Amino acid sequence: QVQLVESGGGLVQPGGSLRLSCAASGITFSGYYMGWHRQAPGKQRELVAYITTSGATTYADSVKGRFTISRDNTKNTMYLQMDSLNPEDTAVYYCNGRVGLNDFWGQGTQVTVSS
Repeated sequence: QVQLVESGGGLVQPGGSLRLSCAASGITFSGYYMGWHRQAPGKQRELVAYITTSGATTYADSVKGRFTISRDNTKNTMYLQMDSLNPEDTAVYYCNGRVGLNDFWGQGTQVTVSS
């Protein structure tokens, strides 16, 4: 059974930091492109960042220079370090794993940036 489980969300003040984790099981993690997406209230889900099997990364313009995606294939875990958070980053953050026709999602973790 495939599971992607996000953790690390919460409430943080503007300018603060959070680190999200996505623990994967039931897949050959190292063979999957992994990504973070987010969905704010009333908005469509959008790509935040993704990381390829070789470790190459891509970021949405809105998070470049503030967020860092990484993966640890020995722990079957992906991370998203989020710095300089602002209220526009408030959303549910979802972990995604994809290879070929296989496309798996986690349940999401809430990130709220507010003073």
